[in-house]
Amino acid sequence: MNISFAKPSLPKAAALVVGVAEGRALSATAARLDSRAGGVLTRAMAGDQFTGKSGQFLPILAPHDLKVDRIVLAGLGKLEKFDSAAAEKLGGAIVGHLAASRTAQASIAVDAHKESPITAAESAARLAYGASLRSYRFGKYRTKKRDRDRPPPRRLTVMVADPAKARAAYRPLSGIAAGVFLTRDLVSEPANVLFPVALAARARQLTDDGVKVQVMGEARMEKLGMGSLLGVGRGSRHESQLVVMQWNGAPKAKTRTPIAFIGKGVTFDTGGISIKASAGMEDMKWDMGGSGVVIGLMRALARRKAKVNAVGVIGLVENMPSGSAQRPGDIVTTMSGQTIEVLNTDAEGRLVLADALWYTQSRFKPRFMVDLATLTGAIIVALGTERAGLFSNDETLRDQLMAAGDAVGEKLWPMPSDAAYGKEIDCDIADMKNIGSGRGAGSVTAAKFLERFVNKVPWAHLDIAGVTWSKKGSALVPKGGTAFGVRLLDRLVANSYEVK
Repeated sequence: MNISFAKPSLPKAAALVVGVAEGRALSATAARLDSRAGGVLTRAMAGDQFTGKSGQFLPILAPHDLKVDRIVLAGLGKLEKFDSAAAEKLGGAIVGHLAASRTAQASIAVDAHKESPITAAESAARLAYGASLRSYRFGKYRTKKRDRDRPPPRRLTVMVADPAKARAAYRPLSGIAAGVFLTRDLVSEPANVLFPVALAARARQLTDDGVKVQVMGEARMEKLGMGSLLGVGRGSRHESQLVVMQWNGAPKAKTRTPIAFIGKGVTFDTGGISIKASAGMEDMKWDMGGSGVVIGLMRALARRKAKVNAVGVIGLVENMPSGSAQRPGDIVTTMSGQTIEVLNTDAEGRLVLADALWYTQSRFKPRFMVDLATLTGAIIVALGTERAGLFSNDETLRDQLMAAGDAVGEKLWPMPSDAAYGKEIDCDIADMKNIGSGRGAGSVTAAKFLERFVNKVPWAHLDIAGVTWSKKGSALVPKGGTAFGVRLLDRLVANSYEVK
C-alpha cells in the first residue's frame, strides 16, 4: 500500500474518511463537508446508531457534486484520549474497513483537536503507521485471486495542514514497520523454503541496511564447544547456523557496550525422536519466531537510525528424527562447560538458547540480554494468546519491558522465578536435565534452565509461544504472523537505551 501526505483538499478518490468525536461532534473537515452538502452527514448520523465512539464507521454516499464516491465517518472516541496509540489503532481500523469494501484508493482528513494530547501532524503520522501495519499480506504463494479476498487500498493519502512535519514524523515509524513486515514474512514462510542456511541468508541481507552480519556454520560451532545447540540439529540434513548481527548506531557513546537480543530459530520442530502428534505440527514452521523477531528488530533499529549499539544473536536449527538424531538420555556439553541430560528431544529450544546466551555474554559483555522464544506450550495454558510470559533476573529491565509492552499493545505478564523451581531440573548424572520432574510449571522450569547460562548478566526471557501467530486479525495485526516483540523491543530501546 502506497502512503503519502498532502495538504487538505477535496480529492478525487473512491472514499474520503473524516473524523467524528464521541457525541457526534464533527471534525473541522467533516463540518465543512456537512455544510457544503446541505447537512447530509448530520442527517445520516441521526438515522443511525453511529455516535463517534472509537471503532465505529458510517459510510455515506457522497452528493453528486463532490469528487469522491463516498464519505466515511470514522469514530475518534473521546478526544482527550486520542493519543498516539489511539491514532495507530484508528489507522489500522480504517484500512480494515476500506479493505472490506474493496476500496482501491482513499484519502483521510486529519484535523487538529485542542483536546487531544498529540498534534495533527503526529496524529497523521501515527495513523499512517497503523494503516501500514494493518495492510500487511503474505500472498507470495497465491496463484489465483479469490472472491473472498479483501486487499487493502493500493493508495492512501493522509491530508493534514503540515504534511512535511507529518512525513518527517512518519519516516522512523516506516522503518519500524519494515522490521515488522520482515518478521511476518519470515514467520510465514514454509519450512521447505526457510531452513537454517536459508534463514541465515535472509539475515545476511541486513547488510544492505548497515548491519554487520556474521554467519557461523557447524565446524566453527564445534570449535566453540556448542554441543547443546548442535545436538538439536543432528537429525537434519540441513546444517545448523549461528548468526550474529551488529548495529553500531552510537559509535561515539560514552560506553560502546551493546545491548543484546537473542532468538530461538528452530525452522521446523518435529520434536525429534520425542516426536510430536501430527495434528497441528504444520504450525511448527514458526518455531523460529524468536529469531524472526530479532532479525526484524535489527532492521527496525537500522532503518530508523537508532542511536544505540545493539547485537542480535540467533541459533538456527531444524529438529528432525533420523538415524543421526539426538536420543532421549543423551548427554551434551555446552559452550559453558555445563552438561545436560536430554530427557526429551522436544524440549529443544532451551538447548539452542543455552549456547547462544553463553556465546553472547562471553563475547560482547552486554549491558543486558533479552531472549525471545516460542519455548513452551505451558505458557499458552497460563496466559492464552493475549500476553507473552516475562521472566527476568533484573527488576529494572523487567519494569522497562512491561512499560514498553503496554505502550505499543504487545503486553507481557511477569512470571515467578523462585529458586525452588530450579531444583526441578537438577540431574543425578549431569549438571542438569532439559525438562522438569513433573508436568507443572513447565514455562518456569524452562526459564530457570536458561538462567543457568546467563552468568549474572541482567537478563529477561520472553516466552512468545502464544502470541507469535494469530488466527484472527486485530486493529494492527492481520491473521497470521504477528511479529510480536519487534515494536515492543524497539520501544524499549527508544525509551531507555538510545543516546540522547
